[in-house]
Amino acid sequence: MPPRRASAKGQKRGYLDGQMLIAMPTMGDERFERSVIYVCAHSSEGAMGIIVNHPAAHISFPDLLVKLDVIPSDDLIRLPSRAGEVKVLRGGPVETERGFVLHSADFFLENSTLPIDDGICLTATLDILKAIARGDGPDSAILALGYAGWAPGQLETEINQNGWLHCSADAELIFGKDTEGKYGKALRKIGIDPGMLSSEAGHA
Repeated sequence: MPPRRASAKGQKRGYLDGQMLIAMPTMGDERFERSVIYVCAHSSEGAMGIIVNHPAAHISFPDLLVKLDVIPSDDLIRLPSRAGEVKVLRGGPVETERGFVLHSADFFLENSTLPIDDGICLTATLDILKAIARGDGPDSAILALGYAGWAPGQLETEINQNGWLHCSADAELIFGKDTEGKYGKALRKIGIDPGMLSSEAGHA
């Protein structure tokens, strides 16, 4: 087992840092229905994560670059092809006007980028969008609008009430092009056939 990484405050990492949460059909909160969430931070102060499988309706990454004044609309035609492939997702119900970029660790901005786990980082400044538009950005990235947040102890309670399952993260679950297929892929990763999950609580 690798040593648990301590944060700047000397706290140990939460046990769900860098894990994927998978919403159970019994979840009961339609904002998180069939969600797969990458947990960016988990501690005694609460938890924060990004939903990685809910596309943002009618918003493309190039359009967002223009809307945020990262590039003028005349420059759209000159965007690197990789920028056009960045998925825009609904990251969660908190701060939905704000963009959060989950990306590979080949890109790092001092004082802006938060390393999370196994080569995955989070950056929430316009600088990363500018870098992607220039072709200098990370090899893999998704842009999430908003995030999911939990108060201290709330996520643990929801897990104990069978609201969530969890599995280890991997690049395909976070950055994979088949956004809609991530829910089934995450369940299969922990040996569950998505077709066998009932929306009824309890066991047979």
